[in-house]
Amino acid sequence: MSERRATSGAAVSPCGPRHVRRALDLLTLLLAAGCASPSGRTASFADPFAYCASVGTADAPDARYTGPAVPASIAAGLRRAFGAPPDAPLEVFTRGTTWRCMGGRVYACTVGANLPCQARADKSRTPSPAIAEFCRQSPAADAVPAVATGRETIYAWRCAGGLPEIARQIDTPDPRGFLSRVWHEIPPSAP
Repeated sequence: MSERRATSGAAVSPCGPRHVRRALDLLTLLLAAGCASPSGRTASFADPFAYCASVGTADAPDARYTGPAVPASIAAGLRRAFGAPPDAPLEVFTRGTTWRCMGGRVYACTVGANLPCQARADKSRTPSPAIAEFCRQSPAADAVPAVATGRETIYAWRCAGGLPEIARQIDTPDPRGFLSRVWHEIPPSAP
């Protein structure tokens, strides 16, 4: 193995403690990011909680996740989040369910009742043409229906004198921009 000479003239080994420490630090960072395993392969996860803990934030599972599309632990967590009885069939909570990682935690959403799981929250305070048209046709409506507002809006709209106005805020976007009311954090203890 060759040695390099430091500017002072002393021999510096490329495998000295400082270089080994840097290499170990780099390997630790790669492992934590899920970029590599000790065998040199990309780390993979069958458990959604371990996957999310490793990747941190992902709007959908990628190739590193190798488990079932909707694991029973996520379906059971959704069942609890919806307040369903513990003996309610899990398949109700697997159909139409998606999950993602945010801040190292598992979040899940099911499309039942027309919930827009994949849509980003609509934060616009400007009425859409559909809302304006609804208010022209129903000038004193106390509420503008979702068919006109869309299900992604964070506001409840009403009509006053034929003009749309925001009645109140009904949701907030989560840190990734999704509607927080339709996404539920699923704890790893979900059976």
